[in-house]
Amino acid sequence: MKRQLTYIHQLKDHISMDVNLAGWVYNVRSSGSLVFIECRDGSGICQCVVNKEEVSENSWETAVSLKQESSIRLNGFVVSDERSIGGVELQVKRLEVIQLVADYPITPKEHGIEFLMNRRHLWLRSQRQWAAMRVRNGIIFAIHNFFQSRGFIQTDTPIFTPNAAEGSTTLFETEFFNEKAYLAQTGQLYGEALAMAHGLIYTFGPTFRAEKSKTRRHLSEFWMIEPEMAFYDLEMNMDLAEDMLKSIVSEVLEKYHHELALLGRDTSSLKRLVEKDFVRIKYDDAVDILNSDKTAKVLDELIQQRKAEKEELIREQDAIQKEHGSAKKWRKKQIEKRIIDNHTRVDQIEEDLRNIPRWKKSTQEFTWGSDFGGSDETVLTMQFDVPVMVTHWPAEIKAFYMKRDKTDTYALGVDILAPEGYGEIVGGSQREDNLDVILARIEEEGLDPEVFDWYIDLRRFGSVPHAGFGLGLERTVAWICGLGHVRETIAFPRMMGRITP
Repeated sequence: MKRQLTYIHQLKDHISMDVNLAGWVYNVRSSGSLVFIECRDGSGICQCVVNKEEVSENSWETAVSLKQESSIRLNGFVVSDERSIGGVELQVKRLEVIQLVADYPITPKEHGIEFLMNRRHLWLRSQRQWAAMRVRNGIIFAIHNFFQSRGFIQTDTPIFTPNAAEGSTTLFETEFFNEKAYLAQTGQLYGEALAMAHGLIYTFGPTFRAEKSKTRRHLSEFWMIEPEMAFYDLEMNMDLAEDMLKSIVSEVLEKYHHELALLGRDTSSLKRLVEKDFVRIKYDDAVDILNSDKTAKVLDELIQQRKAEKEELIREQDAIQKEHGSAKKWRKKQIEKRIIDNHTRVDQIEEDLRNIPRWKKSTQEFTWGSDFGGSDETVLTMQFDVPVMVTHWPAEIKAFYMKRDKTDTYALGVDILAPEGYGEIVGGSQREDNLDVILARIEEEGLDPEVFDWYIDLRRFGSVPHAGFGLGLERTVAWICGLGHVRETIAFPRMMGRITP
């Protein structure tokens, strides 16, 4: 007979029943004749109680020998207990060790980020990283649900390309059977061809940028979702992008509230954006906001808020450290976690205090015709409680394929900036559909018309108005999860200085 294995996320359906579990020891503590095991199996965590009087001598000896990340099999009786993780508890009857682990390197204490990144293959087992990957999965599923429900088909575009789409300075060059090739920066140009065949399409795949940037928003390898729509203009494009983001956030809030809680995510701002319209402003208006006295005042007030918050955290730290010495073991663990959380928050505040004067200087000196930097995006979004859609950009700073307005001064593009300082998560535009104009743009950019001949054909044969956008998955995950760096939004991040593990 096959052994029936139950997963932790299913335990609420097995109250008052015997089950078999298999997993890893997340944490373990003992109290007299009881051993409390926090067991994780990938689907969740469950407290498993081993009573010396209720198990064999072998099971008991196994229980008291367990260390973090030892792999185990358990048989036990499921009881409802709202005080326990997940609202259930397993009263263990039998316990078997698969592998007894010693000296697991990532312990429940504070580690430096380089230490953790070098052990990313193990760090993924921690609750926060587990939760982030689960939310990432939920976002991916929500994206597919959204587009499929609206009649879009998913299509795939090449990773090897013969040409640049968005500037040659950020290309990874490689060799393709003795021909020069590049890793794709975007699937957009091929997506346009597919939209001319199917009307509504989206691509979902990896893209590569060789930017020598080490900011918290940049990865060298990341995933992009890029819809392209025939017969769409800029406004229709913006409406679709707003509907998509609201749909994603709604689905994550409904299905992943436990994971968001583990991440410590304040979901009030996410709930608000589902209910309210996004802010839509033109580039010129955004520049006026950045240069305004009001923005300077907002930043001055933010410095005072951060200083007060830091002082409060330090006072709390002193108080709980004094308590730590005389606290019971279970309380010590709570205090240690709070100390780590406080250290992390103080580090973030100190970074803000270093950055805010630089942000203020950048906004005061910002000149029309410049592209927004990360600090400009942060400051702009501070003044709104929902995403900001910035449209009508100076044409000179946007890609050759973007359609321009009647004055030929502004590109009909849109960047969507996430609130809370997360910056650009969507970039899109109405595409240039006129053959003569696209030929002139290619010449102006110094691009090889022969390489783009197939792309030009899209304007020769049945050209129509069309539009599209790209959503950066990792930045979206960071924003929805409330994570401070995109390196925690993908299982194995690739960025400048990081290609292992």
